[in-house]
Amino acid sequence: MERDLHERLLVGNDEASVAALAALRCGGSHLIWDGATSASALALVYGRRLRHTRRRGIETTNLAQAVELLGRHQQPVRLGQIRAADDSWMFMLFLTEDGSRLITWTGVRQTHV
Repeated sequence: MERDLHERLLVGNDEASVAALAALRCGGSHLIWDGATSASALALVYGRRLRHTRRRGIETTNLAQAVELLGRHQQPVRLGQIRAADDSWMFMLFLTEDGSRLITWTGVRQTHV
């Protein structure tokens, strides 16, 4: 998927979309995977990640809201990712099955040991 399409999808002014767009514009990598999966299954997976990041004190943006929105979404979801050029943040994009609309997104600060 083209970089400019990612940029058009990230039109919000919330912290997560602003940070993901900045990472993309500063040379971050991006991809959209083929296929789609159940939104409810993703809500369970990312709910576990939310609990994990809270226990470990890992910085996130929009993760709780993403879990909530995925739990309410009734259609299959396609996944995308933006990784900051300096590898400091990874953003997950949750798109409609055809990839034309962003449902929600989240970012997690990457911790390197």
